[in-house]
Amino acid sequence: MNLGGHKPITCAVTRPTQHPLTQHPPTHPQPLRTRHKPTFATSTNDQRPTTNPIQDTMGPVEVPADRYWGAQTQRALEHFQFGDPHTERVPEALIRALGLVKRAAAEVNTQAGLLRPELGRAVMAAAGEVAEGRLGAHFPLLTWQTGSGTQTNMNANEVIARRAAEILAATSPNGATAVHPNDHVNLGQSSNDTFPTAMHVAVALQVHHRLLPALQGLQEALAAKSHEFARIIKIGRTHTQDATPLTLGQEFSGYATQVQYGIERVRHAMGHVYMLAQGGTAVGTGLNTFRGFAEAVAEALARDTGLPFVTAPNKFEALAAHDAAVHLSGALNTLADGYTVHLQIGNDIRLLGSGPRCGIGELLLPANEPGSSIMPGKVVNPTQVEALIMVCALVMGNHTAVTVAGSAAGGQLELNTCKPLIAAAVLRSTGLLADAVRSFTVHLVSGLRADEARIARLVLGALMLVTALNPVIGYDAAARVAKKAHSEGITLREAALDLGLVSGEEFDRVVQPSKMLAPYDLPAFVGSGGGDGDAAAAAAINTRSFTEDGARPDGSFGS
Repeated sequence: MNLGGHKPITCAVTRPTQHPLTQHPPTHPQPLRTRHKPTFATSTNDQRPTTNPIQDTMGPVEVPADRYWGAQTQRALEHFQFGDPHTERVPEALIRALGLVKRAAAEVNTQAGLLRPELGRAVMAAAGEVAEGRLGAHFPLLTWQTGSGTQTNMNANEVIARRAAEILAATSPNGATAVHPNDHVNLGQSSNDTFPTAMHVAVALQVHHRLLPALQGLQEALAAKSHEFARIIKIGRTHTQDATPLTLGQEFSGYATQVQYGIERVRHAMGHVYMLAQGGTAVGTGLNTFRGFAEAVAEALARDTGLPFVTAPNKFEALAAHDAAVHLSGALNTLADGYTVHLQIGNDIRLLGSGPRCGIGELLLPANEPGSSIMPGKVVNPTQVEALIMVCALVMGNHTAVTVAGSAAGGQLELNTCKPLIAAAVLRSTGLLADAVRSFTVHLVSGLRADEARIARLVLGALMLVTALNPVIGYDAAARVAKKAHSEGITLREAALDLGLVSGEEFDRVVQPSKMLAPYDLPAFVGSGGGDGDAAAAAAINTRSFTEDGARPDGSFGS
């Protein structure tokens, strides 16, 4: 239909002349000019035109002759110039996911008889090139655009239509070559369902192929260190102050388990990411598509990606809300926050590796690069920890943006209108976390060593070993022992004997770090009326029954 008297925006190829885009251009677009509206020369002497006039429903617009995009993309380029075009572009992962979605839709429409077979094959081939990343130079738009992602969806439609027209010209020399970006490439689709579908596909692929493998690698490296350090007894610390002993292996078992739980949270959050909005079209009703289209597209995407995509059971929710993305971002935020790869692991390792002479110095960090531009010999800085912390801080900030964008502030009624921001933020978080965690694993965790001599010296001087005397002489008396030892600079054994609270033999039997790593076995008569509770506890302490290691490397207790 010719709207408003304008020439239809159909892409076709005139056969006698080879289109200048037949040769694939570089994969990176030319820098966009910011602050000023781009200007294009329409021709130069004895050269082909540098721009082509393309008509859309709003009138003609000049488009660079060496690019596949059309009028709507060009208008978006001129109207949305925010920030550095190199850093603010729509993520490549999202563009490639759009290619997958467009290819699946073309396949389903062709099988349904809505596209001529040769036209459908051409659209699928062109969309496949987008999915493979071969046409990246033709996707110049920034994240900052309309909140439905319409400009990026039309960018894909225009590029695929132009490229499909070329393919048709080469493969069907006697047939029609016209390919319409809306009527053919966007058939049965709306930006409102296509863009969020591409969001979910892009995020799912990045989580599965980058983030989860990186996290699994970290978990395995920490578990390996837990086994390596299983017999190294060290002093524990709470509130950064001395506490009772544990093994370095037990400490690392906690880190490994934290990462494992983080992996499980991400996997759980992926459940709704697999649900796709495609088929809801403009407001969720499925207008202008046919029954079975949504299910068929989801099946095609599941087949092409190997991931369990399904059609969303309620398209109204899929268009108006992005709770799935917010939930996943929350799982990423937990990974980055204080109890997983951020403070609790990275900062602990940094603190335990402080030194070499004036810090805790229990861990020896790999020396990857010089540590100072002014201090000679400063060769070990916790650089991987610091880089990871900065990435995690950004992930936490991204989650705030995603939370706001996914709330009522992000859209009203039938459509969320912060989709490009949500997609860009979640993709950036998953990608950066994956890279940072992998680097942290390879360049720090795998090369960690324990300074066993330093650890042993700290254990021998620890006052909190007195805790083992609690069941024998009571809390108050044990506190007197610790206070006397600390104030007089003597050992716990000397203080206990000076106070006449225990014999030397009894002290040596009870205060053994190797026997303070797990619960003791309660005698059978305790709790059955067989004797005094305090006496029973003392008897249990004096006849502790532990496994040789006290506790297993995974943190569980032996029997």
